[in-house]
Amino acid sequence: MKSYVPATREEQQAMLEAMGVSSMEALLGDIPGEVRLNRPLKLPDGLSEVETLRVIQGYAAENVTNKPLFRGAGAYSHFIPAIIPALTQRGEFLTAYTPYQFEMSQGMLQAIFEYQSLIARLTGMDASNASVYDGATAAAEAMLMCRDSARKDKLLVSQGLHPDVLGVLRTYAPCAGVEMVEIPLADGVTDLAAVEANAEGAAGLIAASPNYYGIIEDIAAMAERIHAVRGLMVAYVEPISLGLLKKPGDLGADIAVGDGQPLGIPLSWGGPYVGFMAVKQRLLRNLPGRIIGETVDDDGNRAYVLTLQAREQHIRREKATSNICSNQSLCAISAGIYLTAMGPQGLREVAEACLQKAHFLAEGIASIPGMELCYNKPFFMEFVVKSVLPARVIDKAVRAKGIVGGLPLDEHRILYCATEMNTREEIDALVAALKEVSL
Repeated sequence: MKSYVPATREEQQAMLEAMGVSSMEALLGDIPGEVRLNRPLKLPDGLSEVETLRVIQGYAAENVTNKPLFRGAGAYSHFIPAIIPALTQRGEFLTAYTPYQFEMSQGMLQAIFEYQSLIARLTGMDASNASVYDGATAAAEAMLMCRDSARKDKLLVSQGLHPDVLGVLRTYAPCAGVEMVEIPLADGVTDLAAVEANAEGAAGLIAASPNYYGIIEDIAAMAERIHAVRGLMVAYVEPISLGLLKKPGDLGADIAVGDGQPLGIPLSWGGPYVGFMAVKQRLLRNLPGRIIGETVDDDGNRAYVLTLQAREQHIRREKATSNICSNQSLCAISAGIYLTAMGPQGLREVAEACLQKAHFLAEGIASIPGMELCYNKPFFMEFVVKSVLPARVIDKAVRAKGIVGGLPLDEHRILYCATEMNTREEIDALVAALKEVSL
């Protein structure tokens, strides 16, 4: 393999002339001058390896990771069994990219196949892809699936989705020719009357349960209404909650999507995470990204392959159902190992711990004068508190006690979260801190 050698000035000039321009300035001429830097980057001189290591260690020392954490909002602190890093740090998994060479990639393909099987069982669906970038990407790909499967350009989207997911959908929709109709919330949940009023001509509906405010939504009722107009139901679900709640496939959902970060993937200051997608059998050929299939070789031995390859790298771009170019293999394998290690009973116990601790915390906070729960609705591990005091004042006071509290949503509302990682002592400490600041 040849090492990379930068192009010489003569070669660069030849490339510019081949493009019909005389210089780099001419090549960049269409970029407005006011947005161009027009000066060298202000970069310091290079450092030695030892000096670089000291700088990075200094940055790392500024991070505080041992504070009690009561913040979720899309990224959650869960226990990660030791078996996950022990297996995923193996070189075969850690350095692998796309398993195109099937005969040399059987272990990787089988690991991803097992992940797909587990996600299908978890969601109550018939098939899963080999994962996508994150939950927001999964929701956006589901939007395109609805458009193409129903051959309609209108899509209903609940405002109970995470704001970041909504942001990605709003970015995709105009580029994909989709008319995105946002369904408002009524008392914290998707307004079913608004769904009915806007359902005619819709390709589908995307809604979350639990939603952004932690409330468990009525996916079955939404599925009934969107199916009445021959649309598809897309359920955006939190995977740990499925240890207790009904599977989206059993509630009438046609597509289940979400973020797999709670399944053994560390918070990592925001990523990388992994998006999961699972569908009913009739939608299998519209499923984007990679799909690993099981077959047999010439000798009748079990073998794994990439199947139904509808990505733009495999077929004509205009015929492709997806331009997803990576399936987040390492994160998907982490999720697969987590689900295998926990099993149905372990996942149920984690979900029960999250549910019980969140409700215990909610009762404690609601007993404080000047604080009350915003919604009288069933919730899983997140809930919204409305306070008389400004949310930012409360957040600052709690941080001064060494606690990372809930996420301020607006001037007087805070979104709290509790998982199995929060101890009774931590919960009591947060309630005590909130009582002190409310006096």
